[in-house]
Amino acid sequence: MKKINETSRRDFIKLSAQATAFLAIGFSSKASNELVKLANKSALGIELNPYILINELGKVTLFNARPDMGQGTFQALPLLIAEELEVRLDQVDIQMSDGSGKFGSQLSGGSSSVKTRWIPMRTAGAAAKEMLVQTAAKRWNVSVSDCYAKEGAVYKKGSTVKLGYGELVEEASKLPVPTQPRLKAHSEFTQIGKSIPRPDVPSKVDGTAVFGMDVQVPGMLYASLVHSPTIYGKVKSFSAEKSMAVKGVRFVVKTERNFYHGPFPTEAFKAKAKTEAVAVVAESYWAALKGKKLVEVNWSTEGAETTSTDEFFLRANEAAKKEGAEYKDAKVGDVSKAFAISEKLIQAQYQSPFLAHAAMEPVNATVYVQDDSVEVWAPVQGPDALVEELATYLGIKKERVKINVTFLGGAFGRKAYYDFVLEAAHISKQVNAPVKLIWTREEDMQQGPYRPGMISAMKGGLDEKGNILGFEHKLVGASIMTSVFKFDMTGKSDPWAGEGINLEDSPYAFPSRRNSFEYVAPNLPMLWWRSVYASTNLFGHESFVDELAHAAKKDPLDVRMSLLEKSPRFIAVLEKLAQISNYRSKRAKGLGIGIAIARSFSSIAAHAFEVEKNGKGIRMKEVFSVIDCGTPVNPANIIAQVQSNIVYGLTATIKNEIRVVKGQVQNSNFNDYAVLRQGEIPKMTVHVMESTDVPGGVGEPGLPPVAPALCNAIFNLTGKRIRTLPFDLEQIG
Repeated sequence: MKKINETSRRDFIKLSAQATAFLAIGFSSKASNELVKLANKSALGIELNPYILINELGKVTLFNARPDMGQGTFQALPLLIAEELEVRLDQVDIQMSDGSGKFGSQLSGGSSSVKTRWIPMRTAGAAAKEMLVQTAAKRWNVSVSDCYAKEGAVYKKGSTVKLGYGELVEEASKLPVPTQPRLKAHSEFTQIGKSIPRPDVPSKVDGTAVFGMDVQVPGMLYASLVHSPTIYGKVKSFSAEKSMAVKGVRFVVKTERNFYHGPFPTEAFKAKAKTEAVAVVAESYWAALKGKKLVEVNWSTEGAETTSTDEFFLRANEAAKKEGAEYKDAKVGDVSKAFAISEKLIQAQYQSPFLAHAAMEPVNATVYVQDDSVEVWAPVQGPDALVEELATYLGIKKERVKINVTFLGGAFGRKAYYDFVLEAAHISKQVNAPVKLIWTREEDMQQGPYRPGMISAMKGGLDEKGNILGFEHKLVGASIMTSVFKFDMTGKSDPWAGEGINLEDSPYAFPSRRNSFEYVAPNLPMLWWRSVYASTNLFGHESFVDELAHAAKKDPLDVRMSLLEKSPRFIAVLEKLAQISNYRSKRAKGLGIGIAIARSFSSIAAHAFEVEKNGKGIRMKEVFSVIDCGTPVNPANIIAQVQSNIVYGLTATIKNEIRVVKGQVQNSNFNDYAVLRQGEIPKMTVHVMESTDVPGGVGEPGLPPVAPALCNAIFNLTGKRIRTLPFDLEQIG
């Protein structure tokens, strides 16, 4: 396998053999010595005590402990270290962590990487800098205050005398690590807040970046699977005779999918949690794929043929009539009393479909199981969790699990679930060889897991002046808590499902307010999806705020500004949105504009969609966006992520739904689960708010306001209220 930064690593190994000294932040000297032994491996890293290596020639290696699936962690986290260490990012080598426990949590998910590493990563850089400056001051016999660091060297003030980090590192490594080094003020930043080019982009453009699909290891075989046409199926029997006749096919074996993400937290479900498949293992992927088509399998559907998404939504609509379990973190006043005295009551239901993750790179993994050890090369979002799962699954020690993290060609939550890696491990163990397992696009679509299908049952009350007296949001649908963590949410308020609409995320000052949840079993596997429940919840939430505004004959922006007057960050975002979109200007006939705002993952994002009539339909003319994500680490990357959220969110709004009939997923590939094409994407203008607050998330917050902003714009233009996703833009006007 061609490893990332291979040349730098070889130089690193060569230098270490020549008695190179290393500075390891946050580790014992014993652990530092182990670095030399580990230097030829594909990645090193840490999270809580960030990792820095410096060799005697001054080469700095920084470590990213959060896998990069396109969101930019490969740059963002090392940049935090580099800022305080006083090195330019283009001066350093970046490595990725390998899942071992010493690196702490390594999960890329929940838009949490920069938010949770903001202080620890900077602290590591600042601590290392202080140690290097102390060493230089001692050499020159001057005060530390007479020295400063810049671009990988320490300078003596008032002169051109300097010592490079490589000249200082051995002595500096013997000093105590400062626990509270001075961190820079925002005014001192030289890299944070600048639109610095991402170091991973050139390799992704020229094809040298290593993704999971690119992995090659000696003696590797390829595996393709015959999965059940229904997700929870098991193999009754199979015939491999025709498949084995294909040139290059070496093995045809039954394998298992350790699929614990299921619909019910019951003993009956646990008994069938391990679904089964047939693996064709060959010398080439083409031979494996050809052989797969010739395997004859007799399946047990395990009762899954009764599953239907239409039937699910019928049950969900019935469940919406129930009161639901109340969320305490969203309760204000008494909505029942408010509704009783309201002059006007308005009710509406909004429906969001089940969705696949549909990353451009389907799930894949290369795994080699040998006796009591295993090595993995795979695009995974959390290598540390994978270590735990593989060790448990194979019955080996965690220390005998080695994960090589590649770049991820998209993930959106799917690659934080490791059924496909365990499948590859099960096959490798049977054939006693490294196995590269690749799911087809069809399997990626049809085997799940999925974003939950949800209904938002809304109710609002207005007085005679059009003031909102009561606001109720009832969530009805599937539970990730049940599917993933086996919590029974029957009659309970799912804590995860309420995100984006609690009082912190949605601080609308309604006099009375109630959020609730009613669980409906989907009989399908559920999983987090980009922006998780905020993507479904805000569709109903922000659309209904508009409904109430129109019922009150008030401008939707004015209503929001009034309800959010005690939330200055929200107000600032809305004011900026109104400015860049010219919201207050009168629009020409045939044009309309709509807005929505949402807080998720500690960031606030708002969109204004401008739409126009286009024959029998609607065309999206332009979308204006504002995001307040706290301190912007790299504005260019933030803009790119907001744009990505718009495209992903629009695809979910106007293109897709996962449909299941008699237990079988009807979608198969991009022909019937479409991705928004270049020519369909509206012009996008994104403004990043200036801030000195702690950074929030960036990879997901731009998605939740997409659907409601577009639908509100369509209503303002046509008078047609859209309450069910997806819909066809060409059939609205």
